[in-house]
Amino acid sequence: MADFIRITEQDSPYRDLEKKSTRELLEIINREDQTVPLAVQKAIPDIELLADAVFQKLSDGGRLFYIGAGTSGRLGIVDASECPPTYGVPHGMVIGLIAGGDRAIREAVEFAEDDYTGAWRDLQEHFVNAGDIVVGLAASGTTPYVVGGLEHCQKAGIATGCVTCNPGAPILERSDYPVVVVTGPEIVTGSTRMKAGTAQKLVLNMLTTAVMIRLGRVEDNKMVRMQLANNKLIDRAARMIAERLSISYEEALALVRKTGDVKSALLLYQNK
Repeated sequence: MADFIRITEQDSPYRDLEKKSTRELLEIINREDQTVPLAVQKAIPDIELLADAVFQKLSDGGRLFYIGAGTSGRLGIVDASECPPTYGVPHGMVIGLIAGGDRAIREAVEFAEDDYTGAWRDLQEHFVNAGDIVVGLAASGTTPYVVGGLEHCQKAGIATGCVTCNPGAPILERSDYPVVVVTGPEIVTGSTRMKAGTAQKLVLNMLTTAVMIRLGRVEDNKMVRMQLANNKLIDRAARMIAERLSISYEEALALVRKTGDVKSALLLYQNK
């Protein structure tokens, strides 16, 4: 696209950063960070369309895949990995894939993001199909791993979405449900782990939280299906049940230990 300009790669409006004090640098970063939620707010109508599409796929037994490279890929993995413990969904319902594989979670894998067919190969290992939805994460909107993966998905009749920070990016042509959050140039030129990364994290939080609530994994404002994987969560669950049922903490704790999650404990008590 000859007229495409990567806003995320444009020069930072701040000069001579190395000459500034720590306080000055922190204030600059904080000031720029405050612009990100406002940029996300403008994208809510498109986030809504993507969230509704994801909800429908998951409601019908499908899966949500994230594909990304570098920071974007890591953010997808973080969001996917937090869904099971927070909402008690199966580990295979939301899957994050990163260019370069698991090694790339901790360190850069050279040229992995330039593999145009890499994401499609990774998706095929999970037997991706038309019942699923694949969301590409790329701040630049040009990452070959992501763009190529979405192109292959569209050809296979698989629904696609994306989260990017550049209007007019190639990734938009490969997305049925595109989300663009225009965060502008970074403080350190091209360092998209900063504002662009923050924007992507906010969008993913919004996406899966809204979807999981609609799937019934939250009641009132409580995580009634969270996995009770440590003492803090067991205590939280017991307090939730005690308050909900107006019973003693000890009785609630016994219910939690017997059933394994808040929702099941509530149902057991109500049906006894």
